[in-house]
Amino acid sequence: MIQSEEEVWRVFVDGASNLSGCGVGVVLVAPSEEKIKLALRIDSRVTNNEAEYEAVLSGLQAVREVGASRVIIYSDSQLVAQQIKGTYETKDEKMLKYLRLIAARAATLTDWSIEQIPREKNNEADSLAKLKTHGWPL
Repeated sequence: MIQSEEEVWRVFVDGASNLSGCGVGVVLVAPSEEKIKLALRIDSRVTNNEAEYEAVLSGLQAVREVGASRVIIYSDSQLVAQQIKGTYETKDEKMLKYLRLIAARAATLTDWSIEQIPREKNNEADSLAKLKTHGWPL
């Protein structure tokens, strides 16, 4: 858990998967409250849970690119947030691979955590993810 709110970036992530495709939405909120929004399309077929993991990975990559070192990630996926925290057991090999990728990407950060939030508090990231399931440009 992050101890101080100073210099902390907040990152809201969401993934969506349907018959049309998979999309990832990421909203980075700088300590200055400036926002950076990303919408990405994933070309391979993935489940909803895999899309949520892809969103976390994309958020971690984005904060690395802006040079952030202290991060709180917010996801509306209880399963993914709890698996990353280690509260829920992870048996599926695909999910274990995602956890290893997240651990490796997060290892470059000074301090980070992930928190599960209600869907209604994740509207921006959700909208971006859904937009990209259809392949629409921003």
